[in-house]
Amino acid sequence: MDASQAMTTINWLAVLAAAASGFVIGGLWYGPLFGKAWMTAAGMTEEKVRAGNPAITYGLTFVLSLIAAFSLAMFIGGGDLQFGLFAGFMTGLTFVAVALGITYLFEKRPLNLWLINSGYQVVFFTVMGAILGGWK
Repeated sequence: MDASQAMTTINWLAVLAAAASGFVIGGLWYGPLFGKAWMTAAGMTEEKVRAGNPAITYGLTFVLSLIAAFSLAMFIGGGDLQFGLFAGFMTGLTFVAVALGITYLFEKRPLNLWLINSGYQVVFFTVMGAILGGWK
């Protein structure tokens, strides 16, 4: 399948849902599950979290999530739920978490911050893969 064929087979509603899933997962991950640990490890305060323009932050986050979901959809192609889960998990673990790990090593960031942020990415990409592979 060439790129133009792949573009016509993409389920755009699934791409939108996959991108939006990051907000649900992130709300839980950086809220009740690991919010306090993340704030401590990242050196964040309530004031820093609330600073800035949330419309810009969340808007750009959604655009970047759309790009990630679209790219993952291109990798998954016509795969099913099982392949989507596998592709999403492996993308989160071997591309994203590893890349973050390399950066965190050179930036001397704490291990627990890498575990929290990478864990979110692995879960997010796995869920995106499930949505993209399972939604026909």
